[in-house]
Amino acid sequence: MKKHFKIIILIILFLFNHKSYADENIVEILKKNDNIIFIRHSLAPGSGDPENINLKDCKTQRNLNGEGIKQSKKIGNFFKKNNIKADHVFSSEWCRCKDTAFHAFNSYKTFDALNSFYSEKFNKNKNKQIKRLKKFINNWDNNSNLVLVTHYVVILEILGIGSGSGEIIISNKKYEIIDRIEIN
Repeated sequence: MKKHFKIIILIILFLFNHKSYADENIVEILKKNDNIIFIRHSLAPGSGDPENINLKDCKTQRNLNGEGIKQSKKIGNFFKKNNIKADHVFSSEWCRCKDTAFHAFNSYKTFDALNSFYSEKFNKNKNKQIKRLKKFINNWDNNSNLVLVTHYVVILEILGIGSGSGEIIISNKKYEIIDRIEIN
């Protein structure tokens, strides 16, 4: 009984001590401009996409709702308020990622290696995409932050962790997680 009680206390302490919002230390790390910054697209209610998805037609996709747009703007405000440079922003070709990147940073480039492979229709691309993404990150010059707006499945595959809508996950080129920031 005492053992279970100790485990429960440890879990509670971990949950309450876990950083959900950026502190000064993480802002200083982000200002060093040598981070890989993964951002899961902002809130887009639902799961997956319709079977008739067409990447060139946002009406056939799951998209940001009003809260998702606000969340995207909060992401951008976090970077602006803290004078964190985001000169190189890449987005998945999915509209919810492009909209997140647009509302947060105003400009971005699409990069198909960041695309979702959640659905059966796109799962065949997974290995090729991950290989291309890792090569891209490996060749990154480390002289500026690299911002990657993508999907849960891509972040899970690269970093081995799940992510919430609009969550910012900072890592280095070795995919070691430096910190996480939840933007609500």
